[in-house]
Amino acid sequence: MKQPNPAYIRELIAVVNDSAFPRHLPMRLTEIEMDRATVELDVDSCHLQLFGIVHGGVLATLIDTATFWAVFLPLPDGDGLVNIDLKLNYLKPVREGRIRARGRCIRAGRSISYAEAGVVDETGRLLAHGTSTLMHLPGKGIRFEAPKFLNTTA
Repeated sequence: MKQPNPAYIRELIAVVNDSAFPRHLPMRLTEIEMDRATVELDVDSCHLQLFGIVHGGVLATLIDTATFWAVFLPLPDGDGLVNIDLKLNYLKPVREGRIRARGRCIRAGRSISYAEAGVVDETGRLLAHGTSTLMHLPGKGIRFEAPKFLNTTA
């Protein structure tokens, strides 16, 4: 299995977290590895709907983002992704605290990948679960100075 380059991972997380939408929400990509990613958000009043619970769109965004990054590393260098289907279930309301979406790639195909994510609160209580189908976009990705994978040949 290919070994992700820690320098690439640091550069990727910094660029993602400094981009416009994650800063706006604000949410953070905190971990990314082969077939897995974690996104966190500290609940604030701007995330609440009229009844004082986190808006479903916030939870959907966390699931969308965690599944996207869970599929990203196995892609060929320079390729991108787009979500073509997102399905989710809201399981428990949340009003405050840090929430975390943990994404996992279920199947990485040549042109379509499939992933899932669960959003949990600080106690590990499952708040929402979803699945995502993602289409690969050859040549439409982001490029970094550091190579994506370590050279493991001797």
